[in-house]
Amino acid sequence: MSAQPDHAPVTAYAPAPGAPAELLAQLRADKRADRWVPAFERDWTAALEESRRTFSLAGLYEVVQDWQGRLAHAPAVDAFVASGYDDSDAVDLAELRRRRG
Repeated sequence: MSAQPDHAPVTAYAPAPGAPAELLAQLRADKRADRWVPAFERDWTAALEESRRTFSLAGLYEVVQDWQGRLAHAPAVDAFVASGYDDSDAVDLAELRRRRG
């Protein structure tokens, strides 16, 4: 018999304390900085307010992870767009979610 509950939530990856500042510097250096920096700052501010209300860092961690992922995948997205691949037959996931709901 285990002393650990089988329903324990998986803890989120905790970024380094300087990760948000490093991430913001990377976003400012990116060609999409005019759109991405304000969006990151909005997300960060909202997560910071939530953190103050809930005493949880989870929202802040999620913002850092999300934006790290965007930066990491940006070259692949750029290559896809530059390839001229026709994605007109793609499925709109938002539409699928509305149908299921």
